[in-house]
Amino acid sequence: MVKGIIYSVLAGVLICIQGIFNTRASEKMGLWTTNFLVHGSGMLAVFIILLLLGNNGLTSFTKVNKLYLLGGIIGVVIVFSVMKGITLLGASYSITIVLIVQIIISAFISNYGLFNEAVISLDITKIIGLGFMMLGIVLFQLR
Repeated sequence: MVKGIIYSVLAGVLICIQGIFNTRASEKMGLWTTNFLVHGSGMLAVFIILLLLGNNGLTSFTKVNKLYLLGGIIGVVIVFSVMKGITLLGASYSITIVLIVQIIISAFISNYGLFNEAVISLDITKIIGLGFMMLGIVLFQLR
């Protein structure tokens, strides 16, 4: 559990920094060029990691639900949307909206067990907790 928390915190930090870095780069290169370079450099990094680790998971490619292979395309839309949101709203406000939507959508997915996720039913306690989290995020943005 501790490892999961550490990775989640790391992801939160890096997603925020990545969004800002990408937005600053896009101011000079444009949104789509930045998006291309972000994903291209990411692909190169993963390719090197696969070479170093000798991971042969690509042999299982045909066994994966094809819907799940849309992650790269979804990633392109995510990077574009985050850059555009930060450009138009600023980092703090844009990421706040992203967080609220992620909380709502992840609760919905978990509640119904979509995409083979374990079902975590929403009861009144969880709904109130989600409400407090979202309220906290909104209050944080008040001036």
